[in-house]
Amino acid sequence: MNQEARKIKSFTDLNAWKQAHELVLLIYKITKKFPHEEQFGLVNQIRRAVVSITSNIAEGFSRSSYKEKSQFYSMALGSLTEVQNQLLIAKDLKYIAQEEFMEIANKTVAVNKLLNGLIKKSKTMIHDS
Repeated sequence: MNQEARKIKSFTDLNAWKQAHELVLLIYKITKKFPHEEQFGLVNQIRRAVVSITSNIAEGFSRSSYKEKSQFYSMALGSLTEVQNQLLIAKDLKYIAQEEFMEIANKTVAVNKLLNGLIKKSKTMIHDS
């Protein structure tokens, strides 16, 4: 594959966005099983936080300065940490089985690593410019 074919042209080409999008789909799938009384509580909160991850990655991608990119990627990381906290709460309340929790927790770790890579690269570009 040549260099042009691998070039990132859209936020959807970013591995961080792809993995975070998979996390969004997983969260929506598992929260469908939460008790009805959690619809406007934990379900709403965790869904908003997980969507915020992909939204901030997308917005960061569109920014022209690396400083702004880094800020949005950092906000995505904050939302990811919020999701991790809410998943722990859901597990402790027995809304999520241990196996499901581990699958989603592993996905959050992968997204965390990719986001940290984007942040690090953006900060490197700030210092190089």
